Amino acid sequence: MFDFNPHMILLIAAAAVVTFLTRIGGYILIVKMTRIPPRVEAALNAVPAAVLTTLVAPAFFISGWDTKVAMLAALLVGLRFPSTYMLTAGWIIVMAWRHSIGA
Repeated sequence: MFDFNPHMILLIAAAAVVTFLTRIGGYILIVKMTRIPPRVEAALNAVPAAVLTTLVAPAFFISGWDTKVAMLAALLVGLRFPSTYMLTAGWIIVMAWRHSIGA
């Protein structure tokens, strides 16, 4: 059932160690700073937009028209209203499209 592969176990362990070190390293770095430099603050402020882009862009370009239209509508709603309305608008549009036209 499970084929023991020592290379895979080492790879998983190495990935866990590197992930832990990057997380704890960032924490230690921020805690040791008495003042956050403007460039670091600008980089940290850009992280949410970068993460959102890496999540949304592939789905937009790979998906069908139902998802593209729903994402664009959610974007427009999100510019004016809270995120709950944005998510609801996107969900309603994609479900209506799939129900009426098909996926």
